[in-house]
Amino acid sequence: MDIYDWRKKIDEMDEEIVRLISRRAEAAKAIGMLKRETQSPVYEPDREQAVFNHVRAVNPGPLSDGEMLHVYERLIDVMRTLQRRDG
Repeated sequence: MDIYDWRKKIDEMDEEIVRLISRRAEAAKAIGMLKRETQSPVYEPDREQAVFNHVRAVNPGPLSDGEMLHVYERLIDVMRTLQRRDG
């Protein structure tokens, strides 16, 4: 494969990633509404730690656990902002 082929593959994967992140955001919005109804806090450090533990457990590489967690820290931060904004 040449660089064009690899870039095409990356574009296809990016499309899939965007779809999955959008689905995750819809779930986060629904959870945010439930939290608002029950007056639960948006920030739940124990749940976030459970997500990070799960991500570490399923990470096949080549990204290190630390690198993958860096991606997830940002993702969760964005989802938390979405819950606060849209509930």
